[in-house]
Amino acid sequence: MLKRLPVLKTGWSIVLLLLSGMVSGQIIDSTVSIDGRINTINTAVPFLRISPDARSGAMGDAGIAISPDANASYWNLSKLPFAAADASISASYTPWLRELVNDVYLANLTGYKKLDDNEAITATLRYFSLGNIQFTDINGNDEGQFNPREFSLSGGYARKLSDNLSLGIGLRYIYSNLAAGQNLQGQTYKAGTAVAGDVSIFYTKSTDYGNGGTGTWSFGMAITNMGSKISYTNDPNDKNFLPTNLGIGAAYTDKIDDYNKITFTADVNKLLVPAPPLVSDTVAQDYNNYNNIGVVAGMFKSFSDPGGAKSEMQDLMLSLGAEYWYNDIFAIRAGYYTESKYKGDRKYLTAGLGLKYNSFGLDFSYLVPSGSGIERNPLSNTLRFSLLFDFNKSDNNPVNNAAF
Repeated sequence: MLKRLPVLKTGWSIVLLLLSGMVSGQIIDSTVSIDGRINTINTAVPFLRISPDARSGAMGDAGIAISPDANASYWNLSKLPFAAADASISASYTPWLRELVNDVYLANLTGYKKLDDNEAITATLRYFSLGNIQFTDINGNDEGQFNPREFSLSGGYARKLSDNLSLGIGLRYIYSNLAAGQNLQGQTYKAGTAVAGDVSIFYTKSTDYGNGGTGTWSFGMAITNMGSKISYTNDPNDKNFLPTNLGIGAAYTDKIDDYNKITFTADVNKLLVPAPPLVSDTVAQDYNNYNNIGVVAGMFKSFSDPGGAKSEMQDLMLSLGAEYWYNDIFAIRAGYYTESKYKGDRKYLTAGLGLKYNSFGLDFSYLVPSGSGIERNPLSNTLRFSLLFDFNKSDNNPVNNAAF
């Protein structure tokens, strides 16, 4: 637990930053400039874009097209009909800002069940805690505690359209309580709620090149968190975009022999959220116009941000990853993530290990520290882990058995 004045400088400052970045339209930094094109896209409930599983976390946060497991529901739930197990569950724990506090974390519980060889359903619970915050007055007197927290509850359905192609759809309820009952800048805050959906597609094709070897190309696309805006006040004009995201991924798995296989993968992501207005002489009017943009209109407008094609290229986030398995028992993973310095400037290397014995799996990932100060990644020097349990291993999926 955080105590007394340091809380006001750490945990509570996180909440203030989130609120100042999402409420009343104040979603850009005062240092934004037209010439520099520093125009980071901020949204409400950013915890929905934190990678939940250690496997993809060790591969540069790439997961759209890699082989399916229980955590596929986050990346691309349309992969699930191609999963090797008839059913699986996974639990993950991700410490957040570990170098500053010890009670901020993301917990994720997810699972799926194949109804038959062509259909699968999935459910996921994500919980993000910003820790316990103790308020004090100027004299250090206790004024109570608060626990900012967010969670989402999701369900989904996926179906094969052919032997190599599948489609998935999902629905999500979102709850965000950052400072309910608190008053800031004349506004009394409440918990925000929203509903969102996902749609995804997956294609995979294997080729047997002899001597026990198999090569598999896989491609995926997912649009996630499409839904209503979320508000933290009673003002109908104070509504904030969800982190609607378009992700496209590709992966190649080379099954060298019965004991060795290696996968290379790449994901490209783009937020389908319009960039906030650049600083001008009509800031108030610019914000009013921005706040009145609808969800669907905002998705299309995200492709016509100020700055033209150059700005659109800066919106892209790239993840590269590799995974090597020996005898389906031991895995080594590595990856790299990068984005434009004008859109957040996150750049980091990742590494991790995976162990599997029968139906039990354990994955670890580590984010190599980079940057300093406010540029330092919240997961620097943090070890993440995921537990995985498979049930009723299936042997009747030729595509999956050949590649994955």
